[in-house]
Amino acid sequence: MLLRLLLSLSMLIISAQASARLEILITGGINSGRPIAVIPFKWSGAGKKPENISERISADLQRSGQFSPIPIDKMAKTPSNSSNIDYALWHKMGVEVIVMGEIKPAEEAGKFIITYELLDVVKGNVDLAEYSPVLDKRRSTVKTAKLRQYAHQISDVVYEKLTGVKGAFLTRLAYVAVDRNSEHPYQLRISDYDGYGEKTILRSKQPIMSPAWSPDGRKLAYVSFEKRRSQIYIQDLYSQKRELMTSFPKINGAPSWSPDGKQLAVVLSKDGQPDIYILNVMSKALRRVTNNRVIDTEPSWAPDGKSLIFSSERGGRPQIYQVELTSGKTKRLTWEGEMNLGGTITPDGDSLVLVSRHNGNYKISVQDLDSGELRTLTRTQLDESPSVAPNGSMIVYSTVFQGKQGLALVSMDGRFKANIPAKNGEVKSPAWSPFLN
Repeated sequence: MLLRLLLSLSMLIISAQASARLEILITGGINSGRPIAVIPFKWSGAGKKPENISERISADLQRSGQFSPIPIDKMAKTPSNSSNIDYALWHKMGVEVIVMGEIKPAEEAGKFIITYELLDVVKGNVDLAEYSPVLDKRRSTVKTAKLRQYAHQISDVVYEKLTGVKGAFLTRLAYVAVDRNSEHPYQLRISDYDGYGEKTILRSKQPIMSPAWSPDGRKLAYVSFEKRRSQIYIQDLYSQKRELMTSFPKINGAPSWSPDGKQLAVVLSKDGQPDIYILNVMSKALRRVTNNRVIDTEPSWAPDGKSLIFSSERGGRPQIYQVELTSGKTKRLTWEGEMNLGGTITPDGDSLVLVSRHNGNYKISVQDLDSGELRTLTRTQLDESPSVAPNGSMIVYSTVFQGKQGLALVSMDGRFKANIPAKNGEVKSPAWSPFLN
């Protein structure tokens, strides 16, 4: 039962053209975050502004679920630096923090000088010398092609300054696409976290499944059926070189990288029922982790690399378990709901993100590992394949939106929600990258 369910939830059927990209459609939580003003950056050049930096920053911060940027038409003024800020006016509007800046052409063609400031309105309104309202101020020279990336970088700085947690806007998503009109319909793709910069990494005539990022963000492990049976590959995203890792009889599936990038946890059925194994990436030596004559699948690593989380039928219906790699000691983590699948521990080690079935509906949930308290984050009926942002702030997952398979975002507290449908076809089974330099 579990194996059939997991296979059906893992197959990705999407139609997409080379020009297609994902688009984020916000569906909830717009006004639930901390009020912030991202003032349009002043453009000091001829012609059209090369990139709407402030729009990118505002969108990033809103999608985090932590901030609620005020609309531009609600701003009484749009200053570009802190020398002429009326803090009392912004304080009266309820704004706590301001992001503002300027962009102008550099002397070298194709480059721009960007200056920005992050201001604390509360401190500025106090007007005391010992309370500087300037939380951060920077100036950089940026190439035209890097302007959008630099906007995400500013968002990361703002997020970390205001929350104490590293921002995750300079990250990517991996997913699989299927264009049935193509000679090679199945496509492994990556894009920026917000859907831009989409690139096709691999095309195949047979299904591709379960992409997983290496900890350095350089490689993807995935399952391919190009030989008409499952095999696990690793592909370098920069050199495009790929390597066959496993090709055993029956199932080769669900690769998951260890935190140090030296091992893969995989599912193999070469010895009977599907079990969890650990594969050394360099030597390809195998170590069997589970052996219980039941289906064990969907492994993921604890942040410290000392244990694995996995789904198993050993208790009857599928639930999530944790096995210590040194002792082999195994414990059950989930008890609520009809079944629980696809578990991942958050980067801080405090929570378990999973798919939980209640009344026949599959929803994304989060369970506190200390108390065992389970909170449901989504309201739709067929949510699956959750992948957590590297800072633990957001979850991307597969769902059905307007009758089509698509991706969606939900903040870890469940306040912010958004759908990410493709312009063409359907998308599913996302994997969120680690932090990228």
